[in-house]
Amino acid sequence: MYKASVQITLRSSILDPQGKATQHALHNLGYSAVDRVRIGKHIEMWIDVAEKAEAERIAQAACKELLSNQVMEDYEISIEKDHAGATR
Repeated sequence: MYKASVQITLRSSILDPQGKATQHALHNLGYSAVDRVRIGKHIEMWIDVAEKAEAERIAQAACKELLSNQVMEDYEISIEKDHAGATR
């Protein structure tokens, strides 16, 4: 079994109003050193296959077909062996 961790963010060319509002709120709280905030999604999937390459293929397909908007979002996937097994 493998654990796929997926980070999905808006492309840098896309305005992120939620990130901008969060940055403004952080400045109001005194965190003026925060220069930029981008908000995204973090998704974890446990994929029950024998090979890491197959887990990567499934995670890529899931991102392209469902999890991300290919027009507006970028994603990064990291795959690791799940030695302990998924907790349900």
